[in-house]
Order: sequence, then structure tokens, then C-alpha cells
Amino acid sequence: MHYADARSPAELRGRTILQIVPELDAGGAERTAVDIAAGLVQAGARALVATEGGRLVAELQAKGGTWIPFPAKTKNPLAILFNSRKLKRIIRDEEVDLVHARSRAPAWSAYLATGGLDVPFVTTYHGSYQGRSSVKILYNSVMARGDAVIANSHYTARLIADKHPFARDRIAVIHRGTDLKLYAAAHVDHGRIERLRAAWGVAPHQRVILCAARLTPWKGQKVLIEAARLLREAGEADIAIVLAGDEQGRSGYVRELDAMAETLGVKDMVYRVGHCTDMPAAFMAASVVAVPSTEPEAFGRTATEAQALGTPVVVTDLGAVPETVLAPPDVPAAARTGWRIPPNDAEALAEALAAALTLGATARDAMALRARQHVERHFSLESMVSATLRLYVALLERQRANRA
Repeated sequence: MHYADARSPAELRGRTILQIVPELDAGGAERTAVDIAAGLVQAGARALVATEGGRLVAELQAKGGTWIPFPAKTKNPLAILFNSRKLKRIIRDEEVDLVHARSRAPAWSAYLATGGLDVPFVTTYHGSYQGRSSVKILYNSVMARGDAVIANSHYTARLIADKHPFARDRIAVIHRGTDLKLYAAAHVDHGRIERLRAAWGVAPHQRVILCAARLTPWKGQKVLIEAARLLREAGEADIAIVLAGDEQGRSGYVRELDAMAETLGVKDMVYRVGHCTDMPAAFMAASVVAVPSTEPEAFGRTATEAQALGTPVVVTDLGAVPETVLAPPDVPAAARTGWRIPPNDAEALAEALAAALTLGATARDAMALRARQHVERHFSLESMVSATLRLYVALLERQRANRA
């Protein structure tokens, strides 16, 4: 789908845009909803977000967005149907001009609600949405039923086109954006870094390998723990493996991680620190950031945020990650912005981590500069917000033309 001829986001002045997302907690969909709401407010539009709540509600409101408490998290079919009626009333009462859904269950409510109204419906694929049964495929398909379907990477766009061919001419690739003001080394003072390391219990002399991801098997924490054993056997000392992420109720998996670390003799190296609220400081506190996912990432913002701060990254060569981290064979070794390794390969992960840890100061500084420039060129927050708002304008102008 092409939007090159769409007018500027200033055309949104006075418009009301409603986003719907299950909750405003940690995650790419939630973070993006807040970022787009802030961009809408700056463009003079009303930014409504229907959601159950969460830790980002306060930020949404501080940036001028409006929170509409809404049971958007439910997956119960009857509740989804009831929500569609409730949402239709909200759309009418608030005179909503466009609805943007960011998750499947609320997307069904939004799809049904907008079906009888002359209101454009937009969806964003924030994940790959796996499913083999006909019921699950149908459930997932709502994310391809928007008047515009935003894919957060070219990898995701290919998935949508393969699974839902009917949506091919409505797909728009808009990469997840990184706030280059927030994720800037010059804006992260040493006090924040020191306080965070102290909270983690990491000693001043320890080099941190950070894995910032919720604790779930496909994020690859077990592969990283196995790599920690290999690093220790190779003589790499004074290393702290910091697992920063919510358990989200997966207590069994957490026990497995602890047991594995003890069995492999690296329990003293592994720090489970829970959710981190100061990610810029976390990335600056790390000597290297690991993204050892064992399944494809639809985007993977950890890699872009870490690169924006100049911290070396080692990522699995799956999904959208090749779009965010430059590495051989796609570029010469001298042009790399990080390391890409095969999935489920603890040995390759350990080797890449060791290479990152042993970079000389000049090589590290040069890589940091390349990585920052790479993110500035392709993954800025401003680019994401601008592209999304231009898409809104294009749909609203098409709607006006159709009415005429």
C-alpha cells in the first residue's frame, strides 16, 4: 500500500483517533500505542486509548492522551461480541474518525463495531500469530482485515501475505521506532547506571551480559545460561548474566532456569532482576546485550534500543532481526553493528559474546557510532509516528472521496 501522496499529519487536526489494546503494560504494542497517541496530540488530534489499564496509563495521560477503561483483554467470544456493541457506542458518542487495533481479541470487537459504521479500521501486526487449526487461523485473520494492515517489519509483512493473501494490497511496513532522545548515551548519567547495577546486586567490576525479555522459553534464556557455562570454561571471569523481565506467571519456567543455572555451576553468574523501568540505563550498564530468541521475532526492539545507545548486541538470526542488526554476510565485518548467530546454538552465542566482550576501545567506539547511525537512518520514533499518521490521513481522505 502506498501513502507517498498523502498530506502531512497536520490534516489530523480536530480528528479523533481511537486505539484499542488489551492493556498498557510492558511490550511493543503498548509502547507503540502511547507513542502514536503522543504524536496525534502533537498533530492536534484527540488520542483515545481503550484498554484495561497498566503501568503506561500515567504516561499516556501525561502526553495528552485519554484513557478509556475498557475490558479489551478478554478472549471470551461472548464478551468480545458484547465489547463490540459497547465500542460502537463509544465510537458514536466520542465521534471517532478512525479505529486502530493492536491485538486480536480487541481487534475482533473493533472489526465488528466498525462494520456498520463509516469509520476506517486499521490493524497492526506486533507478532507472528501462530496457528494451525482452522479456528485459530480464523481468529488470527482479524489482524489482516483492516482497511490498512501495518506490519512492523518486512518479515512480518511476508508472513501476513503468505497466511492471508487477501490482504496483500493493504499491507504497509512501518518499523517500530526508537526514541533517539531517550535512548542517547549523552542523556544517561552515571548515577542512574550505578543505582541500577546496585539494585541488581552486580559488583562494580563485573561485566554485564543483559537479556531484556519476559521470562518465557522462546526468548532463549536457557541458551544464554548454557553459553554462560561455556564462557566460564573458556576463562571469561567477572561476568554477570542479567535476566531482566517479568515472569508473567511462569513460575515453573523460572524454577527450570534456576535449576539449570545450579546444575551447570553458573548460579552465581545469573541474576534474575524482574521488570526494569529504566531501560536506557540498563543498556548502558551492560557490556553486551543478548537477544537469544529461539523463535522468530516479529521485530525485536531490544536490539535497536541497545544499538542506539552504542552497546554491542548479539542476536539470533531469525525473523526480523536481520533487518535491525547489520552483520556478515550481508555487510563486511568492518561494517557490522552487532553479531547474528544461529538459534539454539549456545556455542555460537558464547563465541559472539566473547568477541563483543573483548572489543578494544577504538573498535567498540567505531561500532557504537555505526550502530547509532543505523538506528537513526531506519528506526527512529519520528519516522514511525510520521508514517503512521500519514497512513491515517490517507485513509480519511479516501473515505472523504468515497463519500463524495
